[in-house]
Amino acid sequence: MIEIQWILSFLLLGSVAGFMAGLLGIGGGGIMVPVLTSIFLQQGIAAENVVHLALGTSMASIVMTSISSMRSHHAKRGVIWGIVKKMSPGIIIGTFSATFIAAYASSVHLSVFFAVFMAFVSLQMFINKRPKAHRQLAGNTGLFVAGSGIGAISALVSIGGGSITVPYLSWQNVEIKKAIGTSAAIGLPISIAGTLGYLINGWGQSSFVEYSLGFVYVPAVVLISVTSFITAPYGVKLVHQLPIPTIKKIFAVLLIILSLKMLSSIL
Repeated sequence: MIEIQWILSFLLLGSVAGFMAGLLGIGGGGIMVPVLTSIFLQQGIAAENVVHLALGTSMASIVMTSISSMRSHHAKRGVIWGIVKKMSPGIIIGTFSATFIAAYASSVHLSVFFAVFMAFVSLQMFINKRPKAHRQLAGNTGLFVAGSGIGAISALVSIGGGSITVPYLSWQNVEIKKAIGTSAAIGLPISIAGTLGYLINGWGQSSFVEYSLGFVYVPAVVLISVTSFITAPYGVKLVHQLPIPTIKKIFAVLLIILSLKMLSSIL
């Protein structure tokens, strides 16, 4: 039986992750992975498995967050579906393939990569510098290749890809609000392919923790998904009402703190 403190922790984590996903156009993995790592360590899960389980659980939880955020952005005509269609094949291949790399990497290597990438994301958010739009949208091949790279990185750090997709689309003259909405839609194939990959790669090791399927801890996915699905639309609604640059700076500092905490826990 799962203790009430963990149930409440997963519900709260989903609420925060869903809201921030809708507000800033990013997946909740930046918050979920380090927090889940801490929770799983407190539950007594072995350190060599804990980051893999956090990545897989986070990726599975992003499915519902992505659906909720995508629907909200679509309702506001913020999704360019042509781009989603062209990038999705590369996204799926890149994301699914990278889960095999993650499965064979150690928890230490994964946590270091996560911390370094989150430092990059945090710096990008803190200075709030957008790439200058100086070219037209890439063709089918360019979008496929970009999707493959975005998917691979997203799988290794368990994010919806927004921290890469939004700057990439902005650089190609896609208006920022539509870049955020399109990124939210692209988060769905990322999360589905990533979840499938972590299920398959961890299947033989699913016995190391009760209620898990592969590298996915099912109770956490269910509880996080319930609250993130509810809170993501509220984040979308507040995009035009809150001082986003200030919020990004605060969130950037939070990501750094969480990443360093995760790294210190593993090391």
